Order: sequence, then structure tokens, then C-alpha cells
Amino acid sequence: MKKSIFAVCDLEASYARNLAEYMNERRHAPFEVQAFTNLDSLEDFASQNHIELLLISTNAMCDRVKQMDVERIIILSEGETMADIGENPFVYKYQPSDQLIAEVMGYYAETGPQVMPEPLSLSATELIGVYSPLGRLGKTAFALTLGEILGEKKKVLYLNLENFNGFETLFDQNYSADISDLLYFARQNEGNLIYRLSGMIRSLGRLDYIPPAFSPGDLRDVGHEEWISLFSRIEAWGDYEVIILDLGSQIEDVFQILKRCGRVYMPVLDDPVSRAKLLQFEKNLRALECGEVEEKLVRLHLPRWGRGEELELPQTLAGGTLGRYVRQLLETGRDEGGEP
Repeated sequence: MKKSIFAVCDLEASYARNLAEYMNERRHAPFEVQAFTNLDSLEDFASQNHIELLLISTNAMCDRVKQMDVERIIILSEGETMADIGENPFVYKYQPSDQLIAEVMGYYAETGPQVMPEPLSLSATELIGVYSPLGRLGKTAFALTLGEILGEKKKVLYLNLENFNGFETLFDQNYSADISDLLYFARQNEGNLIYRLSGMIRSLGRLDYIPPAFSPGDLRDVGHEEWISLFSRIEAWGDYEVIILDLGSQIEDVFQILKRCGRVYMPVLDDPVSRAKLLQFEKNLRALECGEVEEKLVRLHLPRWGRGEELELPQTLAGGTLGRYVRQLLETGRDEGGEP
């Protein structure tokens, strides 16, 4: 089924074309994006095509636009007052493209769109868990490296569900919204989640991710049913072949999420304290009748990785010590690492 039309109209031609090109390059965009640099071309197009969403600059907005076959209009503001902009919602024009798109998709999702995106693929999505009852093992570095390498051939989404993830510092980002906002939106708007999601997705090389929660309190009351519902809705969208879950022990009933995964990679250590903790973990699995999780576990002894690799996550990891380890793991299915 053909995607709905998202039109961008700005008399500043380079801006309109660059924004449309950026959006069309986003693999997960639920729209076909068209750029227009004058009202005549926009009007001609609208006379033959229904425009679901129009993002238009204030200097192009006029009464002619209101007569076009356009479902929703959002204004590209250069700092005008509310009186200048009128009744339509607006976003600030000169901001990073990913933040602008997140705002636009947020506005659109909240208005209750009439056209839902069709599933993009009928193929099944593989859910991979990365979890350990132990700490300080390089679990997140492994999960990012795994996602980057799988992303060479597949479309991969990474979700970090830890209390403290450090992403803003690691990647020098300032996120305007994160996965806790997505969960809140999912509770309030059952049908429009994909539009909100598509505006939040960021990329690290070949790996897509949703910004993790900044505040640990935002995840404290999220039950496993809510997490599984979110994963299922992303899977149903069909845009990703693999979803990697970087899981922390603070998640309520984490074993139920592990049961949902097709594979679970678990970094381990062999010292006496670590072995005792792992034994307790295994006893808990059996006590909670989660034996199928144990069958999915792939225990890993992750190799060391140096400071130079740590500074430029995740691309240097994919080409470094962890990258070589992950490639061998995926090729042979065996853990051939050393002591972390």
C-alpha cells in the first residue's frame, strides 16, 4: 500500500529539499515526503493528490493553502509571535532535523490521524535479550556492538531498559523525548504509537535506537505486560528484523521479558562470588518455572576492550576487540572470549 504524503513547503529551496531528503533517507518513515519551493507547484500537486500532513513556512502560508486537499498543517516558524502564526501548531525551523521531526510526529500522533500506516513487512521480528545478574561486564557495549554488526545486513532497533544508561554523555546528545515518553503516549493513544515512535528514533551508524529513559523513576512502575505490549506493537509495524533489548535487573519480572526473547546473551564471570550469584539466578528460574529461559541463554565471557575503543561508541567497537568477538560468536555460535 502506498504511503501517505508528507509535504514540506518552504520558499527557501535548499531547506525544503534538504529536509525532505533527510526524511526520505530515514528507513522507518511512515510517510512519502515531497518538497515544494513555491505555492504553484504545491497547489498543482494537491489538486491530484491528498496531502495527509503539510509542514509549511510562515512566509508561504496563506489562504490559498487552506483551500488545498490537506488534512493537517504545521507551521515552520522562524520565531514569529503566535498572532503571526495563527491557529495551526508550529515548530521552530532552525533546530536539528531529528528534533524537528520528533516534534512534528508528536503533533501529528496526538491529533488522532485517520490513516494508519500499513505493516511494512510480513516477516517475523527476532527479539534478542542481553541480560546478566552480574554487573560491570561490558553488557551495554556488547549489545551496541551486536546491533551495529547485525545492522550491516538487517534492520535493527536497540532498546536500553536500564535505570542509568549514560547515553547523553556517551553520544553527546540532548534528547527532547525518550522511551518513557513513548510509554506514556502508548497508554493514552492506542492507535497512533507508530507515528510517535517514528519521530523519536535516532541512529548510531547502522543501528537505530530509541533514547533511553533519563530518570530511573520513569521506569519504576512499568510492568512486564506493558513492555511486552510495546515490543509487540513495534514488531507488528514490521520495520525491524531484529530488536535488541539491553535489560537491567530493576525491571519488574524481568524473567517474563526473557521468556519473550528468542535468544538471551548473558555475560558472566567465573570467580566464586559471580558463580554464587549465577547459581541463585538459575534457582530462581526453576522456582518461577522459567526453564525455557535457561534453554535460550548463551553465556559469554566478554574480552577486554581498550580505552581508545571506549571513546567513540559504537562504531569503533564494531571494528575493535568486541567487534571481532561478536563476529566470531555470530559465525560459530560459540563463546570463545577470555576473562573480561
